[in-house]
Amino acid sequence: MKFNRLGRTGLYVSEICMGTWGFSGRNYFGGAIGTLDQKTATGFIGRALEAKVNFIDTANVYSFGDSETMTGQALKDVGVKRSDVILATKVFGRMGPGANDMGASRGHILDSVSLSLDRLQTDHIDLYQIHHSDPITPLDETMRALDDLVRQGLVRYVGVSNWEAWKIMKANGIAEHQGLTRIVTNQVYYSLAGRDIEQEMVPVMQDQNIGCMVWSPLSGGYMAGKYTAGDGVTPDPGRRAKFDFPPVDKEKADRTVLVMREIGKKHGVSVATVGLTWVRQKPFITSTIIGATTMEQLNDNLKSVDFTLSVEEMARLDEVSADKSQYPYWMISRNNTTRIPTGAPITVPGSVPPK
Repeated sequence: MKFNRLGRTGLYVSEICMGTWGFSGRNYFGGAIGTLDQKTATGFIGRALEAKVNFIDTANVYSFGDSETMTGQALKDVGVKRSDVILATKVFGRMGPGANDMGASRGHILDSVSLSLDRLQTDHIDLYQIHHSDPITPLDETMRALDDLVRQGLVRYVGVSNWEAWKIMKANGIAEHQGLTRIVTNQVYYSLAGRDIEQEMVPVMQDQNIGCMVWSPLSGGYMAGKYTAGDGVTPDPGRRAKFDFPPVDKEKADRTVLVMREIGKKHGVSVATVGLTWVRQKPFITSTIIGATTMEQLNDNLKSVDFTLSVEEMARLDEVSADKSQYPYWMISRNNTTRIPTGAPITVPGSVPPK
């Protein structure tokens, strides 16, 4: 297991993060994400820790608090030293019927953190993340509330998930101006079937030295290959029959899966291993969140850290899964083709090439 620095902090986290969305199943999706009981959840976390995973991610909204409760109990059951685990959770999602039972307001954040601490059976949260972008609450209110939690010692670092690039920049600008704690991580959806972040989000994270955590690196199982026909595979509707998320361009995803299968067969590894490795080997990725519903899946995901794709294989997967460039990026690329001299004579359009 490799350990990466978490953004600009002094903290190191495993390149694989244990996700807990499938714990309990008492969620908005009728158990489609997973229905793991406490005994199984404890076994999963124990196995992850055995594989040197030191990073665990949950959220208060996962199964209406059950995931946090089961995660806290699992850590207690396996007897791991608290300082040996980097525990991340999130706040934003609806936790009750009231008008203020969701969002990134100061009130909801302060109400939620104590409940998360109780469920997790801990006195601090290593990484507290705002789960979604809030179009209502002023950013300075959210950032001040997070800073107060850090100053109180209840939270050590703060991050976001599913935010716009411009909002992250604005939030850290507010933090810089007012002397508040900065956003140090960004949890994003990224996979061979979902490469949207490459155009704007990745440059922001690299410029600001923000750690990148990836959720759904296999696109809800689609990039594990079980939904794509061919090579003797009969598509299994699986959980996407109930919950078709995250959305994917299935035609392009299927073309990509065929290449993944070819690479996997060549090396004797699963399609899922190929997909996870492609994500993990991207230079801007800090940690990849894995989730599983069986121990077999979990072990296969954990084994992916021992596999490496060649430069040629990475390039081939990049090409088959490439997105169409959006404006203004295609314009920027078009007009900077001669910006960096390559040693060849530079020809100005409309001029006579030098002799």
